[in-house]
Amino acid sequence: MENFLELLKKRRSCRRFTDEPVSEEAVANIMRAALMSPSGHRVNPWEFVLVEDKEILKALSVSKAAGAQLIEGAAMAVVVIADTTKTDVWIEDCSIATILMQLAAEEMGLGSCWVQIRLRNDAEGNLADTNVKSLLNIPGHYAVLSILAVGHKEKEGRPFDEEKLEWEKIHVGKYGKQ
Repeated sequence: MENFLELLKKRRSCRRFTDEPVSEEAVANIMRAALMSPSGHRVNPWEFVLVEDKEILKALSVSKAAGAQLIEGAAMAVVVIADTTKTDVWIEDCSIATILMQLAAEEMGLGSCWVQIRLRNDAEGNLADTNVKSLLNIPGHYAVLSILAVGHKEKEGRPFDEEKLEWEKIHVGKYGKQ
């Protein structure tokens, strides 16, 4: 296992993927990370819909007006949903699961990109959440937070430049300068 801070520096959003499929082992490891993610009171409101079918990936890529097109080129997508009747912190719980899947993918040399669905619309003004739920037959009391596009990177991105860290956003003791 590489150093965690190095993994964070290396993880960049990937929007271009090769045609190579993601191995079953890699999929299992990504999903293992999701299922081990913390949730408030261990309620685990999250559930995940794995999509590898190219036609469904293409349909997901137009589920919102902008920023989802990259899904069509991914080897797979993980649609992150939550049973909203279980907890009021489903957004936080699903967000944690999504980023842990991204880190697991990066650790295995795969690329990923978080595609926000919650509170987004398609080109006609319809809710992206409604589009995804309809396409994947997701029950009404579930909400779609995000879609994680995953695949082999077309090219390696530049690591995060630590010179761009915004240390001024760290406040000690109280907000602002002491």
